[in-house]
Amino acid sequence: MSFRATSFSVNRRHLLRSSAALAATGLAAPALIGRAEAATLKLKLSSSQANDPKFANGRVYYDNLVKQIAASNLAGQIEVAFFPDNQLGQEIDVINSVKLGVIDMMVSGSSIAANLVPVVGTYDLGYLFTSFPQQTKAFDAGAAAPIEQALLKGANIRIIAWAYNFGSRSVLARKAVNNPDDLAGLKIRTLPNPVITECLRLMGAAATPMAFGEIYTALQAGVLDGLEHDPPTIVASKFFETAKFYSLTQHNFSPLAIYCSETTLNRMPASTREAFTDITRKAAADTRAHGLAVEKEALAQLKDKGVTIIDCDREAFRKRVLPQSEAFVKAHPDAKPVVDLIRATSV
Repeated sequence: MSFRATSFSVNRRHLLRSSAALAATGLAAPALIGRAEAATLKLKLSSSQANDPKFANGRVYYDNLVKQIAASNLAGQIEVAFFPDNQLGQEIDVINSVKLGVIDMMVSGSSIAANLVPVVGTYDLGYLFTSFPQQTKAFDAGAAAPIEQALLKGANIRIIAWAYNFGSRSVLARKAVNNPDDLAGLKIRTLPNPVITECLRLMGAAATPMAFGEIYTALQAGVLDGLEHDPPTIVASKFFETAKFYSLTQHNFSPLAIYCSETTLNRMPASTREAFTDITRKAAADTRAHGLAVEKEALAQLKDKGVTIIDCDREAFRKRVLPQSEAFVKAHPDAKPVVDLIRATSV
């Protein structure tokens, strides 16, 4: 199914201009007041997920952003067009377009940006976060700033807000997975990101990187035995139609990033840029609250669709993944203070 881009237009701003006196007649003439329409800044917002207003984080964020714009003094100055379901390309292509300023904004997990700036992959380390509230507390304490700065410097992309993916990432498979031995040999789709791929490999899977838009057909064809994702995404994308066992490994509480091209932000006057950044953060906060609420609802829907929910041996998986953080920090020393701060944060 394809979807048209959704546009949001707000009332247009007009500027008054004065006319000059009619010099040709040599007579004084009254000022003529007209209206000149100010150019509306048009932005493109991309998401790989389906156009689902409840279970797809990109659409939920877009709807929240639209509401915030309408209620702000930017109404009439900014128009956002939403492109869900990979309409603008696979995520790796979109993030490169955001880097170049061809696409303005993107809603996606932090994982995709690690392909451009590897230290962003810090957040993909298995069992790094213990919950989404713990993640927010760690970010507010300073664990977000170094990663944001690295991405801006290395890829010209600003993370203007953080939200949550709609639940922790767990394993959906064609067979029951209770422990690492059950996962052995299963071809499990991972994000095309070396850190999260290594996490699933350590957990025991035959980790298989693949673009999001290719998952469903790969499951249908038997190329994959399963995937790892959050419950609402599995519902929205109908992955439950091809795999019926969902093991709550909860190996990754992946932060959702709202990416914006620095080129786009630099096109805005300073006052507009400040107001827009504030709006994007308010929309992210609304999206976080929504995400926490719908995870349980999505799990219930999966049960109704015939999926078996398995409370697996998470500690066994966590022990297998422990060496990953040490190896990553050794390869990326600038990640160490971020990892230490996150691990020291509790809720």
